[in-house]
Amino acid sequence: MLVIRRMVDRRRAYTALLLPGEPPRIFPTTDQEHARILQIYKQDRPYDGVCNDFTAFELLPEPSRRSGD
Repeated sequence: MLVIRRMVDRRRAYTALLLPGEPPRIFPTTDQEHARILQIYKQDRPYDGVCNDFTAFELLPEPSRRSGD
């Protein structure tokens, strides 16, 4: 499973790509670049069949659990 995290220090912001058994890949990015990386790797919202932060932590209701369905 790929984990994508935003890291910020006093001077710069970074995106970290973490894969099990691999060294972390950490590189400087702007907020826009980081958002695009999340979008590419489907971390921008829940998707059927994709485990990401939204499904793991239930940050948003799944489509089947929304009111009115």
